[in-house]
Amino acid sequence: MIIALTAIMITASACSISTSSTGGNSANDSSLFLSTDAGNTWRAVASVPTNDGRLQSISDVNVNVMSMDPQDSLAVYLGTFERGLYYTYNVTKGWIAVSGLPATTISDVKVDPKNKCVIYAALANRVYRSADCARTWAQIYFDNNTGVTVNAVAIDHYNTANIYIGTSRGEIIKSIDSGAAWRTIQRTDEGIARLLVSPLDSRLVFVATAKNKIYSFTSNTDTNAAYSSDIEQNFIVDNWTDLNAVLSDFDLGSSFKDVIVSAKDGSIFLATEKLILRSPDNGITWENIKLLQPDKSAAINAIAIDPQNSSNIYYVTNTTFFKSTDGGTTWTTKNLPTARAGRTLLIDFNNPNNIYLGTVKLK
Repeated sequence: MIIALTAIMITASACSISTSSTGGNSANDSSLFLSTDAGNTWRAVASVPTNDGRLQSISDVNVNVMSMDPQDSLAVYLGTFERGLYYTYNVTKGWIAVSGLPATTISDVKVDPKNKCVIYAALANRVYRSADCARTWAQIYFDNNTGVTVNAVAIDHYNTANIYIGTSRGEIIKSIDSGAAWRTIQRTDEGIARLLVSPLDSRLVFVATAKNKIYSFTSNTDTNAAYSSDIEQNFIVDNWTDLNAVLSDFDLGSSFKDVIVSAKDGSIFLATEKLILRSPDNGITWENIKLLQPDKSAAINAIAIDPQNSSNIYYVTNTTFFKSTDGGTTWTTKNLPTARAGRTLLIDFNNPNNIYLGTVKLK
C-alpha cells in the first residue's frame, strides 16, 4: 500500500505580523464561540432551549473535546469536563444535554461516518454507544481498573464496524463488530492521547501518546466478525512504525496537544505546547512551522487545519487566536473574545470559514 502525501512547504523568510486588540470581555465569557469569517469576529453560542421559554445556557461549562458528524457539519458534539455530553443540530438553535450518560468528563466522542445516529462516547474507564441519535446509550467497554481512562476513539470510515480505542495505560484496542467485543492489538509504554484513521486510506492508523510519541500502523479493514474464516487476520497489526527517531531532532517537551491529518492532502500536523510540526510523508520527515513567539513562550492549547486547504492553519492559546493562510510563513493574531482560555478549535468541513472555539475557565 502506497499513499502519496504532499504538504505545502514554508519558506525561511521572516514572518510578518498583523495584530488586533479587541480584548477579552469578562461580561461576555462563554464556553463556546462561533466565527463565520475564519476567526475575524466571534459570537457566543451557548444557549440551551427550554420548553417554558426561559433563557438558559451552558456558558459556564469547561470544554474538553468537540466533534462533528462526518455527514452533517451542522451536527456538533461537545464533551465537557465533569458536565457530560451536549449536542446541537444547528448551533444557532442551541445545545441539548445528553441525559443517558453520566454527567462527568467526556474524553472523546465520535460519530459513525456512515450512520449519523450511531455515536461513541468515552468517559473514565468506559465507552458507550448510542444507536438512536443519542436518545439511549449502552456501555460497550469497561476496564476493570478504575484508574485507567479511555482517551481516544477512532472509527474506520471504510468499514465502520471497525472501532479503535486508546487507553491511558497504553493499549490500542480494536473491535470488528461495532463494540460488541474487543481485543488488544498493540501496547505502548505511554498512555494513548489520540488515534487517527487516515482520511485518505482507512488502513493507515496514526497513534499519538501523552508525551508526544508518534507511531503508525496498517490494519485490516475488510473484517467480518460473523463470517471470517481466520479471525486472527482481523486483528493483525502490520508495519508498526516508530516515527520518533526523527522527532528527536526537535525539542517537543512533554505536553502533547493535538495531531491532525489533513483531509485535503494527508499532511500530518503535530502540536505540542511549544511548537507545531508538519510532515508531508506519513511522518518520515518533519518540518518546524515558524511561530511568532519563541518555543518556550508559544503556549499552544489547540490547533485546527482547514479541511479544504492545509495552508490555512489556526491555533489558540490562553489569550490569543493565531491564523496563517500561507502555511505558516506569516501570521495574524487576535485577542480571544473572552477572559477564559482557548481549549479546542473545530472547523466546518463544508464551510471552513465557520470555526468553533471551546474554552475553559482559567484557574
